[in-house]
Amino acid sequence: MFDLGLPELLVIGVVALIVVGPKDLPVLFRSVGRFVGKAKGMAREFSSAMNQAADQAGVKDVTDTIKGATDGLNKVSNPLKAASDAFADSANEVKRSMSYEPGAETTRLSKERAEAAEKIRKKSAEMAQARLDKEAAEKAAAETAEQEAAPKKDDA
Repeated sequence: MFDLGLPELLVIGVVALIVVGPKDLPVLFRSVGRFVGKAKGMAREFSSAMNQAADQAGVKDVTDTIKGATDGLNKVSNPLKAASDAFADSANEVKRSMSYEPGAETTRLSKERAEAAEKIRKKSAEMAQARLDKEAAEKAAAETAEQEAAPKKDDA
């Protein structure tokens, strides 16, 4: 009905700001919003009343019957559309028959990565312990050598 884009709304806003003034502009916009809301509510109520009247009169049954008849006629008169519909149905059936789980590959990879990380942690711990043991052995050997050298100094 009305085609109001951003430029038109900006022009309306600037004109309203000049005519109404900045003090009363929020009140004006609020009352316009309420009016539009009431109009939409009335239109919605009218539309639902018309739909109810049409349902009571049986118009929906007639339109469904006509649609069903024209669908069958369209399939007969348009074999290309019928073939494309059959192809789409079979493609959907193939998709349904293939049980692809999107998360399965991710889960498998995350388990493999967790196992690899655990192996790395264990190997790092073993290497760290071996290094500590080696340093402790070197320190003990150095202390032993130092103790053996100490009495020799006293004798000299």
